[in-house]
Amino acid sequence: MSSWLDYTINGLIVGNVYALVAVGLALIFGVSRLINFAQGSIYLVGAYIGWVAVVQLHTPLPLTIIVVAVAAALVGLVIERFGLRPLQNSVRIAPLLATIGISFVLDQLVMLTFSPNPRALPSQLPDVRFQIGGGTIGPLDLLIAGVGITSALLLFVFLRYSKLGWAVRATAQDRDAAMQMGVDVNRVNQAVFGIAAALGGVSGMLVGMYYNQIDTAMSLQATLKGVVAEVVGGAGNVPGAVIGSLLLGLVESYGVAVFGTSYRNLFAFLLLVVVLVLRPNGLFASARQAPPEPLTGTFIAPSRPVRIPRWALLVAAAAFAILPLFPVSFYVLQTLINAWLLGMLALSLTLVAGTIGQVSLGHAALLAIGAYTSALLSLGFAVPVGLSIIGGGLMSAALGTALISPSFRLRGHYVSIATLAIGEIVSLVILNWESVTRGPIGISGIPPLSLFGYDLISPNSIYWFSLVVMIVLALLQARLLGSHLGRSFRAIRDDDIAARAYGLSLNRYKSLAFIFGGFAAGVSGGIAAHLYSYINHETFNTQQSILALTVVILGGLGNVVGAIVGSVALVGLPELFRIAAEYRILIYGIVLLLLVRFRPQGLLGTM
Repeated sequence: MSSWLDYTINGLIVGNVYALVAVGLALIFGVSRLINFAQGSIYLVGAYIGWVAVVQLHTPLPLTIIVVAVAAALVGLVIERFGLRPLQNSVRIAPLLATIGISFVLDQLVMLTFSPNPRALPSQLPDVRFQIGGGTIGPLDLLIAGVGITSALLLFVFLRYSKLGWAVRATAQDRDAAMQMGVDVNRVNQAVFGIAAALGGVSGMLVGMYYNQIDTAMSLQATLKGVVAEVVGGAGNVPGAVIGSLLLGLVESYGVAVFGTSYRNLFAFLLLVVVLVLRPNGLFASARQAPPEPLTGTFIAPSRPVRIPRWALLVAAAAFAILPLFPVSFYVLQTLINAWLLGMLALSLTLVAGTIGQVSLGHAALLAIGAYTSALLSLGFAVPVGLSIIGGGLMSAALGTALISPSFRLRGHYVSIATLAIGEIVSLVILNWESVTRGPIGISGIPPLSLFGYDLISPNSIYWFSLVVMIVLALLQARLLGSHLGRSFRAIRDDDIAARAYGLSLNRYKSLAFIFGGFAAGVSGGIAAHLYSYINHETFNTQQSILALTVVILGGLGNVVGAIVGSVALVGLPELFRIAAEYRILIYGIVLLLLVRFRPQGLLGTM
């Protein structure tokens, strides 16, 4: 009984930390209708500012909290003013993509400044425990609870009794009406981003003290947990975000008690998917609240795509095909092989996101499904590698579509959130299903690539094989987009209400798009598995999903040639110029920000 009380206390304390992040997300969503994926990066910044204050400057705890809150708030103000305000009149998806780019930039700047090595963050409080019934509680637990309760009370007073708080509530209720009544919505946005960032920064510092450790990889999980708590409670609903955070903390704590630590995140994302499917507006949303709006007519920037002559495409394909016949280094070939593999994933994503309008932030899960299927078929059942790669593509198409199908009824940013959650669930299932996937150990000794009984070991043969597979997938997709199916996909993307009125079955066409896209991604994952010879649950992560999305935007959403051009540009150029690995993610983030701001239609235009 005492252990369950300890788990309950732990769940409530962790829920208080989640609440600081989720409340900030709810405030921002309320006034901007934006899921701020940079909130976790501000959480990371707050943790490291706290480390500098405690370890380097030896500031007392009250002063440390104030310093972290002020510094994080300033970061939030800069993000709002220079990263998001210029996008107010852009397409609806642009601010969401900008927050992803900002998170890349902030995370990498922190890593470059402090190194990726974990650091200890002492709490500055006595290391004692107080007995409460059958459980215990410590000073840091009380501090976290006190900060959470105090923040909630101050926020309540601010929103209820201050003029700026009234303006925030008015903007959240009806932005256009608030502007007509003279409310300075830019000032409201600044205030909300400052408050949200301050809460996020303090949350990161408290978590670092709670676990006595911080590292540069903690931002993504903070963002995900904050989004889960906010959506469970109701997007834009501040009280709901608090209750959703406490519920999430308890679910995780009890899940750990029953199944073990490795299942903590799995229960969080399962809770999110269940809520999104059964009650998309959240558990505590008003019954009269309107459903989320679709991105109808505002999903991509209107543009005239660049038409490349067929002869130019043939010349380019021939040039890349004969490249290994010239004295080029293995490094160049390996770089282009990586670009071809990413090109296959980009083809999949540009079909799903660019052509039918389902922005997937968990597309790396399709790579993982294809890779594990191909590896297990070739190792456990002695299936020829060529057939096992095709089997990986088919399994990725079937299983990926089945997993994502519950999200077909969702609209707006909730689709992206659902795909992100499903991607994390796939990774966590791979981690915990040890009897099949070998768990954290991963799968080693995967046979090399082979075709018709001949091993493809030389760089030239691997290069040609990857290039041919990518070209075949690109030709099939181009053929698909030129058919009535492609026209139906674009009709759903541009206006799903009108498409439904014309008799198109939205779920059917979305399923077809994911089937075709899932096959291409699964084939890419299968080839990668046999190329790497070892894979585990971390081989295909969320960062690859975001990289693929950046490639698709760079080339032009829905543009087949653009997906390949974007892959070569974003993977090939940094490699060829030997840019250090730690700067690449920073480059990807900056490229994404610049594209969203200055050329949202991509290099070759959207189609």
